[in-house]
Amino acid sequence: MGLMKNIAANNPSAQAAAGFQFNAPRAELAQGLAEKQAQISPKYFYNPLGSKLFEAICQLDEYYLTRCEAGIFERFGGQIGEQTGTGVTLIDLGAGNCAKAAKMFGLLRPRQYVPVDISAEFLEAAVAGLQVAHPALPMLPVAMDFSEGLHLPALVRRERRLFFYPGSSLGNFTPLQALQFLQRVRKASSDTGDALLIGIDLVKDPARLEAAYDDALGVTAAFNRNILLAVNEILGSDFRLRDWGHRALFNAAQSRIEMHLRALREVTLRWDGGVRHFAPGETIHTENSYKYTAANFLELLGQAGFGAAQCWTDAQNSFLVCYAKAV
Repeated sequence: MGLMKNIAANNPSAQAAAGFQFNAPRAELAQGLAEKQAQISPKYFYNPLGSKLFEAICQLDEYYLTRCEAGIFERFGGQIGEQTGTGVTLIDLGAGNCAKAAKMFGLLRPRQYVPVDISAEFLEAAVAGLQVAHPALPMLPVAMDFSEGLHLPALVRRERRLFFYPGSSLGNFTPLQALQFLQRVRKASSDTGDALLIGIDLVKDPARLEAAYDDALGVTAAFNRNILLAVNEILGSDFRLRDWGHRALFNAAQSRIEMHLRALREVTLRWDGGVRHFAPGETIHTENSYKYTAANFLELLGQAGFGAAQCWTDAQNSFLVCYAKAV
């Protein structure tokens, strides 16, 4: 059976999440497009094409995040392994192509691997290939929009859960949303050895930040504009890519990168039950990526119920990896 059917059979509460791409939250999209500052949640980036484009972004010279994080794991892998121990239940949040977690298998020697991602089709293909390479490792893929709730199937082992959330994906949440998300992760943990291994991007020179989200090849621009095709499929809207340009900027007051789609001309957008007029230059806000200092990130972990944190960074203090225990 396909991934989505497996999920539905094992976990009825995940059935709706597994069918996310097909039984889409039209009301959420319509509401966001109708707001004074139109917005689309970044979770809609990750249709199959969007997931592939993000893979390409991670290979770009400007996108330092992936290299910095990988370098930290390579340099400090032994220390990280001493903290995590082996035999964990590895729950990979926002797994994507599962490549980051797969690199940790030798270090962590997990008893079970649970990749969680919103894109069911992309996850199915990734896990199929990974299972061939690691036939002895039990894998339980879960297609879920975990930004709304973290309801894991009963088949996920309770013992020694290690929640893995790399790539600074937490930065897509506002600070309040980030706290609420981490509290949900803490709620899904026990008090007997469960922990979080997370990567977070740090505040740095705005020019370097903006280049990472507006690369010279235009891959990030294509990734941003592709969200409009996802919305068309879900909402039945009539976005045309040629009407929209990509914009990325650092909002220093909010300590975040913002991504927008800017109307290149006057646009009238229509969907079943709605219409929205955009003047030239008007934008749709598609993503935030908050940047932290080490101190305020550790404070956030503490507020969420994680403590005894051990952290590692690269030589330029560009990126932080933290291991923190449920307390």
